[in-house]
Amino acid sequence: MPMPTVKIAPSILAADFADLGAECRAVEAQGADWVHLDVMDGHFVPNLTMGPAICKALRPHISTVMDVHLMIAPVDPFIAAFAEAGADILSVHPEAGPHLHRTLQAIRAAGVRAGVALNPATPAAAVSEVLDLVDLICVMTVNPGFGGQKFIASQLPKISELRRMIGDRAIHLQVDGGVDAATAPRVAEAGADVLVAGSAVFRGGSAADPAAYGENIRAIRAAAEGVRT
Repeated sequence: MPMPTVKIAPSILAADFADLGAECRAVEAQGADWVHLDVMDGHFVPNLTMGPAICKALRPHISTVMDVHLMIAPVDPFIAAFAEAGADILSVHPEAGPHLHRTLQAIRAAGVRAGVALNPATPAAAVSEVLDLVDLICVMTVNPGFGGQKFIASQLPKISELRRMIGDRAIHLQVDGGVDAATAPRVAEAGADVLVAGSAVFRGGSAADPAAYGENIRAIRAAAEGVRT
């Protein structure tokens, strides 16, 4: 079975927070397929970023897919707010609530595509009983909380295992953490089709001068797709 085309989803965690709307427009204009928003609560992960109000404010500036990664616990009380904010995809962690199946049902009932994010210590088996409820599985290749961390190569077998588990289901397999032109071929070869990249995309550019964003996106995409030719 041919592998799907790779999508690049820049994480705005690495963007200029004083100019996020322009940053979202800039990376899209430079070739981003999705825009990835990292929501952190300072409790489930050791950082604090944004909430539904920021996501809602950014929605008019994102014409592609608003991919929202919820690193918050408890997560269930906030699903409706993020759905109303305009998220296209909401990804949650199995550890962020008592009943993953119920959480995914709630996301789908809100009219949003549902994702599950797996921390480095969370096994692929955590999603084995909910595969028919998910549209995306995200493998964290760093411990969540901060951008710019080193890629954890021990997660590559998990990506391959999940690709086998997915089979012919229409489920995206995303990788988030330490993705750049050097690691992109490794995760793509393992089976990932959506690559989240933060500092590797936003490095060297700005919303006012975004040419470097395009160069970085093209380099990551070319590196990932090179293993599939």
